[in-house]
Amino acid sequence: MFSINGTAMPAVREMIDHRDELGIAVAKQGNGATCIDCGVRVPGSYRAGTLFVEACLGGLATTVITMDRVGDVPVPFLHLVIEHPALACLGSQKAGWVLKAGNYSAMASGPARALASKPKETYRKIGYQDTSGTGILALEADTLPGEEVTGFIAGKCGIERENLYVLVAPTRSLVGSVQISGRVVTATLHKLEERGYDTRRISQATARSPIAPVKKTGIEAMGTTNDCNIYYGSVCLVVEGYDPVFETLPSRTSPDYGRPFSRVLGDAGYDFLKVDSMLAFSPAEVTINDSESGEVYHFGSPNADVLLESFGVR
Repeated sequence: MFSINGTAMPAVREMIDHRDELGIAVAKQGNGATCIDCGVRVPGSYRAGTLFVEACLGGLATTVITMDRVGDVPVPFLHLVIEHPALACLGSQKAGWVLKAGNYSAMASGPARALASKPKETYRKIGYQDTSGTGILALEADTLPGEEVTGFIAGKCGIERENLYVLVAPTRSLVGSVQISGRVVTATLHKLEERGYDTRRISQATARSPIAPVKKTGIEAMGTTNDCNIYYGSVCLVVEGYDPVFETLPSRTSPDYGRPFSRVLGDAGYDFLKVDSMLAFSPAEVTINDSESGEVYHFGSPNADVLLESFGVR
């Protein structure tokens, strides 16, 4: 089986080689690790965001940004085509590593999770192990990690520090907006995984989701970015055999549906883990193509009114 850290490396290499054009910064730390700032101290760009998404998905996705409308408002949309969805989404992009090293904490995703087996149960379910000597990790954080943190990561991954690449983007950044829209399929597969569905039965995945405007605070950004997927994210899956669990996938199945995510999050004391997973890990709509029967099923629908309220369109 191929290495997802290896297949993700071309996206990272493009970021390094074109840092100036992409509006990002690359720093080689004293311990040899490479830190790529995608929005902490730099503006970033839409292209940097798509490369961030491709790296997070283990190099198993192609991305493109187009313009479309939400209601009457023109909005950029991120489109995804994902190969090996269970591996790309759950084995790589899922924020399955709550990273804590000293005083530094962040949600970590990306193919280096496979080297550290974070979490082990996910890799047992999808039947995957990576033994790459190179590791690529993505952090959703407002600050850059120091050498203590990157040394800790390299140790957990069992690689030399000079072979570690860490991508960092705050939620309240342009790259942060793009990368969360890029999680619409992963959120869907995570929901299926939590309900006991064997995600290896999903052979192909495509999706699109609006890209949220950049907001001033992290809390505002967490609301608008998640609303893009919850209220306007569209996912199409090719599966081997129908399962009734597909009917539970759209966000409309949650009792919290119908309010901007920032309000729901506030009611939960700003603890993401206390938010109903039927809402937090749900797209607006899902189309299922059962390759065994040839049948096509569609559940859910987009909601422009709530999304535009979330954006604060005047």
